[in-house]
Amino acid sequence: MTVMQLGLIGLGKMGGNMRERIRRAGHTVIGYDRDPDLSDVASLAELADTLEAPRVVWVMVPAGAPTQSVIDELAGLLDAGDVVVDGGNSRWTDDEKHAAELAEKGIGFVDCGVSGGVHGLANGYALMYGGEAEHVAKVQPVLDALKPEGDFGAVHAGKVGAGHFAKMVHNGIEYAMMQAYAEGWELLEAVDSVTDVREIFRSWREGTVIRSWLLDLAVNALDEDEHLEKLRGFAQDSGEGRWTVEAAIDNSVPLPAITASLFARFASRQEDSPQMKMIAALRNQFGGHAVEAAGPSAPR
Repeated sequence: MTVMQLGLIGLGKMGGNMRERIRRAGHTVIGYDRDPDLSDVASLAELADTLEAPRVVWVMVPAGAPTQSVIDELAGLLDAGDVVVDGGNSRWTDDEKHAAELAEKGIGFVDCGVSGGVHGLANGYALMYGGEAEHVAKVQPVLDALKPEGDFGAVHAGKVGAGHFAKMVHNGIEYAMMQAYAEGWELLEAVDSVTDVREIFRSWREGTVIRSWLLDLAVNALDEDEHLEKLRGFAQDSGEGRWTVEAAIDNSVPLPAITASLFARFASRQEDSPQMKMIAALRNQFGGHAVEAAGPSAPR
């Protein structure tokens, strides 16, 4: 095994666990975070000075302006032959921009979509990366340390941007899968003849074509709160869900299930849906169907 040094920027829940997994594989990780209690060094400049050339620096910060700021600073600190990896959830078009900016200094760039969440430390992380083969090769020992054991869980997806594009599509599929489980759960809960929805979900974990890790997690959630009564029906969406739908439009690819699951999350944020008000009004107008008056505390 080739032992290497890595600079890791961003030591939150994901980055901190990644640092630990890489260290357990025998590599040296020098981490930087704005929180001094998490950081191994005081600044990005100290991080760059501490690493031996050729340097590999892995960025795990929020997409957009935070990532751009770090890339800009690294461009002034690193040298030709070094490599920057963006392991956050950046848009693939940003990857192309960052690669071009760093290439002007002779610095390589690899984009890497990372999946695994809080379970990645123990189970490994699914990795989807894009970039030139020579740049990927410099990062390969770390990729091997992060991936799950076995033959699967990591892929060189293609050119710069391909890694984050693959991760984006992965998250779009995840949206649709979660929506399908949620809709099935709600329907089962609504039927009087069904007396134990949790055990139905548990039974599906073996022998069915819909078994998955998401199903396992759903059962875990139902074990903690059988009817999910402690939760509010509100679900945030990541930028990747929106980007997936935008990419589908740009490429004329129909994504009805993924698009519907994204819109379902939008609907979850409306305690008193304006659309449903219009539908109720129309049903009353053409069919005389009853409508419910808004209560004194209902949102207007």
